[in-house]
Amino acid sequence: MALPFIPSDAGLLALQAAVVAAPRSVARPGWLERFRGRGWALLPIGSIVVVVFAIRYVSDTATGLTWLALIAVPILAAAALGWAMRGARPPAALLAIPLFLLAWLAKASLVGEASGALLSALSCVTLGVLLASVTPPAWLKAGIVLMAAADVWLVVSDLLQAPNAALVAAHPPAGLPQLQSEVFGTVSMGYGDLFVAGLLGAVLAAQWRRQRHAALLTFAIAAVFDLLFLVIAELPATVPVALALLITEGWETASGFRRARAPLQVSGRPLGARPRIPRLRIRRSP
Repeated sequence: MALPFIPSDAGLLALQAAVVAAPRSVARPGWLERFRGRGWALLPIGSIVVVVFAIRYVSDTATGLTWLALIAVPILAAAALGWAMRGARPPAALLAIPLFLLAWLAKASLVGEASGALLSALSCVTLGVLLASVTPPAWLKAGIVLMAAADVWLVVSDLLQAPNAALVAAHPPAGLPQLQSEVFGTVSMGYGDLFVAGLLGAVLAAQWRRQRHAALLTFAIAAVFDLLFLVIAELPATVPVALALLITEGWETASGFRRARAPLQVSGRPLGARPRIPRLRIRRSP
């Protein structure tokens, strides 16, 4: 029996939020230093707009992306388990092998679907950490918002549905797993929806408290946002991630403004306050 919509949707939303919480702050590898630049901030919006139009107008693009995901996702997932995520240990990278086998051999079951989705999620953690290593944080945050805006435009203009259906329908040979999109129960989520979550987690990874709050916000906003499924068949799942970013940024800015306005304390006295000088009493001799 198929898993009902609510637990299926909750599972993928929890996975998206977990991707926000997973990236850790890492020292930028020396070999990446030469690639550092603001232009990488265009990659998020390009990953959705270019892919959609390529699938629409270039034959076999969906098949090529299916093969790319089949090869790259397990490798990137192993890198997350061994290096890019919180709690990573090099030996844990080997866990990508049983996950891949489950996604392949049990792909018709919930366990197989969950394994494939987890592989994709882990690969997005690594991609997020790598991209955050070469992109200035402010520019990468702008890239996240632009990606969500492009996603909304594609959904509203009905340009996303057909390419997305073609990508989901593309199958690698020999019954190998489809890792270019995530299906769990009766709900599907695009790879880009996890990719943008990995970007948000990576750009906040140096501030664990903000990263954790952003993950919780992503889940809460997405849960409310998905109520629109009652009247709409397809939603841009990048939007909750972008809103979580804007809310955390707004809260941080407001907190900084409040701290700047608060009077500084020196020796228990607000700076600028005039100290009380005790009045001297002079005794006069008779």
